[in-house]
Amino acid sequence: MIEMPWAVTEAKELTQEEYELFRRLVYAKSGINLGDSKQQLVRARLGKRVRQGRFGSFRAYYEHVEKDTTGEELQYLLDAIATNTTHLFREKRHFDFLHRLVRQWAASPGSRGNSTTLRIWSAACSSGEEPHSIAMVVHDVLRNTNLSAKILATDISTKVLNRAKLGLYEVHKVGSVPPDYRSRYFRQVYRDDRLYLELAPEIRELITFSQFNLMTPTFPFRHGFDVVFCRNVMIYFDRPTQEALVGRIVRHLHPGGYLMIGHSESLNGVRHELKYVEPTIYRKV
Repeated sequence: MIEMPWAVTEAKELTQEEYELFRRLVYAKSGINLGDSKQQLVRARLGKRVRQGRFGSFRAYYEHVEKDTTGEELQYLLDAIATNTTHLFREKRHFDFLHRLVRQWAASPGSRGNSTTLRIWSAACSSGEEPHSIAMVVHDVLRNTNLSAKILATDISTKVLNRAKLGLYEVHKVGSVPPDYRSRYFRQVYRDDRLYLELAPEIRELITFSQFNLMTPTFPFRHGFDVVFCRNVMIYFDRPTQEALVGRIVRHLHPGGYLMIGHSESLNGVRHELKYVEPTIYRKV
């Protein structure tokens, strides 16, 4: 049998020592705590890169990541490790709460001080389903008021952000969108002879997408936020990382602002300065 010179060789097993190297690196750069049980997951998600790059071993790939001064390989690694599972209007109770909240603020503008701009941050926004859902709710409430809104959507993964910016969905992925929003805020488009639903410009224009690492020691935001969605990400962090992140978020929440976390998450046992409102919803007093 003739061996083709471009053949991709099979990656070797990921040793425990190599796994610990990657585990510490991912924790330091993203705050994600892989724990002791994700060795096969890391092997599966990095194995293709190891084979394609002909690194010969996972340690050789790790050393390549460490030496890459551009940061591009580290970004690839984090993109591969991060889990990005979401859908439009996921955990709908939060969006119902947001609708009531924004309607209340619109009815009593002075309750938020002199600002006429509502600011919302979708942290760890993945491929855009969360900020797109937020934007539909906010636009629906504010379209006949004097208030405006700005939504910041961030994620550590540039790959998912590029997809999020398109505002483009396969038809079967909008089933969780309320029917009136679906008819009002989506239009049919064809891409490569396939039918998609594209979000209306007035929805996409509310959102600014930006790459951001939640482990950044000091957040650089010039304006505070009225609402922060930080859902289904802290579940991957250990307690000290959770406390540090919540503390940084609180510093950028306006008094009376809200933090929403995922339904599988809790701040029980996490020191914070927020008031409990209802499960997974907290308010800065």
